[in-house]
Amino acid sequence: MEHGRGTVLVRYGEIGTKSSKVRIDMERLLRDNLESMLASRGVDATVDHEWSRLLVRTDSPDKTDAACDAACDTFGVVSASPARSVAPTAETIYDALRDAAADHPDGATFAVRAKRAGTEDEHPFTSRDLEREGGSVVEAETGAGVDLDDPDRTYYVECRAEEAFVFTEKRSGPGGLPLGTQGTAVVLLSGGLDSPVAAWEMMKRGCSIIPVYVDLGEYGGVDHQARALSTVGELARYAPERDLSLRIAPAGDIVETLMSEVGATRMLSLRRVMLRIGEAVAREVGAHSVVTGESLGQKSSQTGGNLAATDVAVDLPVHRPLLTRDKTDIVDQAREIGTFDDSTITVGCEQVAPSHPETNATPEEVAAAEPADLLARADAVGRTVEVVAPDR
Repeated sequence: MEHGRGTVLVRYGEIGTKSSKVRIDMERLLRDNLESMLASRGVDATVDHEWSRLLVRTDSPDKTDAACDAACDTFGVVSASPARSVAPTAETIYDALRDAAADHPDGATFAVRAKRAGTEDEHPFTSRDLEREGGSVVEAETGAGVDLDDPDRTYYVECRAEEAFVFTEKRSGPGGLPLGTQGTAVVLLSGGLDSPVAAWEMMKRGCSIIPVYVDLGEYGGVDHQARALSTVGELARYAPERDLSLRIAPAGDIVETLMSEVGATRMLSLRRVMLRIGEAVAREVGAHSVVTGESLGQKSSQTGGNLAATDVAVDLPVHRPLLTRDKTDIVDQAREIGTFDDSTITVGCEQVAPSHPETNATPEEVAAAEPADLLARADAVGRTVEVVAPDR
């Protein structure tokens, strides 16, 4: 084992609860996805699988931060730590702790947490020895005080049979499951705040996504389509190994019909049209479901009764990852994942909404108020989408 290289310890969680075969398949896909993410970020590294973890090896310790950031953007990763790899001896571990303590913050308390795997024959010291003696090393180097309950900085040691790691942080990843383990879903994506977050949540649970933008014609907002494409580009950063081309469905003529012929239930008919377009695309690409960014009660079209009235327009399942989320939480997450945009810009649907929308319609009422060929027209639009690749 070559020590002193840049190393990132990558941890995953839920994968470890699966049956042996499923776990092996997911671990393999997670490794592949991580390798793709590293390559997309220009990080030259190898990924090894050891001890129910992934180890990212770079040719220089200077590249560990970039490698760690890439790991923390990979679905399925719970956390990652830039670490120093050293020989599994007490002396080299203490030297690494001394080096790690060189930038210890003034006045900060600390603790050493150690795990030693293996037997006494392999290592003539225990985890407790490493914590006690390692703590003395850090204390001598920094003059800092020890706080075992709530330290300002924690020095971690993981000692294995052939290698030991020393690190001081655990960066959070998205968690979830490796992208590609749960099939494919079509996401109705407007480029606003909610639907990109819903798409990201489905990706986090292992779903590859096919984004679909429904073009509302003259009722679309300013730069509406451009915003949708830009948002897909942000999502594509989390899936460099996947094709996230945007499907653009031309529904302007249908919206014109709704504006002239449908009243209080107009928004519900529009949602039914969007779902039918999404379903048509899903059948073309072999997707198992349609996804929306709707949140229960957020808008008049998103009451419990109205959601039921729209869902009956399609046969495929409709998933709503944000169903119980507050708007403030959704906005915060959009900022975190990089899809946030100016929510004050009109995104289109507001121009379609009637002055007094129905808030608790039945499916029969909605169907009776809309043109008889409406859903058939939506099916046809869904089969004639334009495919546009996003900028990554």
